[in-house]
Amino acid sequence: MIKIRKYVEADAQALWDIHFYTIRNINIRDYSQSQVEAWAPDCPDLFIWKNRMRGLSPFVAEIDSVIVGYTDLQPSGLIDHFFCHHEYQGQGVGKALINHVFRIGSLRGVKRFYSEVSITARPFYEHFGFKVIQAQEVEVRGQILKNFVMEKYS
Repeated sequence: MIKIRKYVEADAQALWDIHFYTIRNINIRDYSQSQVEAWAPDCPDLFIWKNRMRGLSPFVAEIDSVIVGYTDLQPSGLIDHFFCHHEYQGQGVGKALINHVFRIGSLRGVKRFYSEVSITARPFYEHFGFKVIQAQEVEVRGQILKNFVMEKYS
């Protein structure tokens, strides 16, 4: 069973690992080696990462006490991070997380959910009713990555 809970600072390393290994093992299907290395560098600054996670206040998904994914929902409706562990994809983790986001959003009065979505994640978001607003290119550590601004109204 997938349990979703609030982030605690002790989760920071596990969330970095999910971020890193998902990008390096899953997003590599749609992005070059140089692009994924820029997006998920070998030597992160964990102080910066911990501050980032504290600011996002993510929701953490667990299966049998193993952290298997995380996401967030900002007051504006922005979903800034959404990552499922590369070894747990296709097991309902993403579905549980996005449904949690929708429930929390409903409680908070969010009318519009939106995110900047990778090529890889676009079909997932479309499955849950998001529409592409625009394609864009973003620079990450000197690499240009294509992604999509997507939104869904509740």
